[in-house]
Amino acid sequence: MKKFLIIILSLITIWLPAYSKIITGGVEMTVEDARGELLSGNKETLNKQNIINNFKDPKYEENQAMLLKGITELKDRKLGKFSDGSYAVMYYNDKKNTYYYSQDGTLTHNETRTGIEYPYRAYKYSTNGKLVNMSLKVSEYETFIFTPSGKLIAHWQGENCYDEDNNIIMTRKIYH
Repeated sequence: MKKFLIIILSLITIWLPAYSKIITGGVEMTVEDARGELLSGNKETLNKQNIINNFKDPKYEENQAMLLKGITELKDRKLGKFSDGSYAVMYYNDKKNTYYYSQDGTLTHNETRTGIEYPYRAYKYSTNGKLVNMSLKVSEYETFIFTPSGKLIAHWQGENCYDEDNNIIMTRKIYH
């Protein structure tokens, strides 16, 4: 009986960690975890040449046409459209930068990342070089966004963006 109990306990100890990894999967973060991670890290700096080279969306017409069709994955770039009419472009040959444009294709912000694999930190600058916000991108579907001083601005989960009081403040369409 003692041998049987040891075998069962051994199997449970081997099986349980594997099972729990499958259940939880990915990285789990709280607002406080994300804030601490961002405030403790070194900030990426803005490359002013990115602002100059992308002040007007060089592929504005094509990007607008693709977004109207719901196409966000192109050969050389990925697009994102927001409910306020603005949109984002990330070129595959420069995955550490995302360019945010107004409806008319004028650059409003440049976001630069510390890496391209989740989780990573990102810093969003205005076109005049001011740090607007910093974020921790936990996954493709979850992002925490903070002011430069560490106040939570928003928490994206899937297609919804929540404020500190858990109210939806913006939506996005995620295409696969």
